[in-house]
Amino acid sequence: MNRNQELFEQARQLIPGGVNSPVRAFGSVGGVPRFIRRAKGACVWDENDDRYIDYVCSWGPAIVGHAHPEVVKAVQEVAESGLSFGAPTAGEIDIAAAINRLVPSVEQVRLVSSGTEATMSAIRLARGFTGRDTIIKFEGCYHGHSDSLLVKAGSGLLTFGNPSSGGVPADFSRHTLVLRYNDTAALQETFARIGDSIACVIIEPFAGNMNLVKPSAEFLQALRALTARHGTVLIYDEVMTGFRVALGGAQSLHGITPDLTTMGKVIGGGMPLAAFGGRADIMAKISPLGDVYQAGTLSGNPLAVTAGLKTLEIVQRDGFYEQLTARTRQLCEGLQAVATRHGVLLLTDYVGGMFGMYFGADKLPQSYDDMQHTDAALFKRFFHAMLDEGVAFAPSAFEAGFLSAAHSEDLVNATLDKADKVLAALAG
Repeated sequence: MNRNQELFEQARQLIPGGVNSPVRAFGSVGGVPRFIRRAKGACVWDENDDRYIDYVCSWGPAIVGHAHPEVVKAVQEVAESGLSFGAPTAGEIDIAAAINRLVPSVEQVRLVSSGTEATMSAIRLARGFTGRDTIIKFEGCYHGHSDSLLVKAGSGLLTFGNPSSGGVPADFSRHTLVLRYNDTAALQETFARIGDSIACVIIEPFAGNMNLVKPSAEFLQALRALTARHGTVLIYDEVMTGFRVALGGAQSLHGITPDLTTMGKVIGGGMPLAAFGGRADIMAKISPLGDVYQAGTLSGNPLAVTAGLKTLEIVQRDGFYEQLTARTRQLCEGLQAVATRHGVLLLTDYVGGMFGMYFGADKLPQSYDDMQHTDAALFKRFFHAMLDEGVAFAPSAFEAGFLSAAHSEDLVNATLDKADKVLAALAG
């Protein structure tokens, strides 16, 4: 009996769709999700005890590898003193200081428990600081499942969002504008029309939820200039990219100083921890100093803070990001070379330990619309064939992939050998 199948059938009786986060259900690729029993380094093992080279990395947090012994030991030691206090701890100060030192735009920071909570709170703070209601997001960028962000774009240059999720009243999303990623002209036109009424612009500085899509320098420069000119808060959503693409996050690569930044995933070292922070004058509006309310029973949980601190210590070691980038480059260039050899149309791209694969694309995607024209059906076949070979990629053509420091040259070469076999079969 396939233990994964058995568990999935049980789970569907008790949990909606059998999963606690939708993409885990394999909805866009079909088949049965793997129920993970354990993980170590760059690999995970399912309930059948089958091993997979893991390019999901818990959707980004496992940058130092799964169950890193130093992280595990630090958490075990802290756990002996208690799991949660609902009171301040010295560790919260330590991680706030580390974030401030590594990401100087974050002058003050508030710890929370999830990326959704961080972005939701940052937007509320931006509205409270500016006294404005309207926000801008970009099509294909995901910033969590708060009501005002669950909107889709319509046609036209300037489109007010309509809810793309049941249970979200239209009134909740009517203040959200959705623009095309990398569309500088649309951004300029929007600010020319209503710039002084826009509270904030929130952006994934490297989009990772429509696969990896990079912003153009022109687009980013216009974004920073327009928001500054109109007193609009610029929010860099670095929940995915923070400490993942570079030690200082995407903003350090772009040379952009955002007003607020949201972070998650890596800063928790695999445990539930996220944060939002930025300019001290803006952060002064958050309670208990100001009238913008935000709270959380488990915010700054000592176990999560400890895992995050140890992870941040490890990523600062000499050569960490150089090695991580080298392994990611090896994977991406190798996959593209193998596909070319077999006549399969595949492009790849990467930044730091984050990568994208685009089947059927003859140029790198610049927007969500570009991603819609890639070959999702071919990706689906590749995904399942690689899974059968013991390699786990994200179960969606619209999700970026990740590597960790535990992905050795040999493991990446093994992945490429398996991809060679799979792509040869797909080409045939």
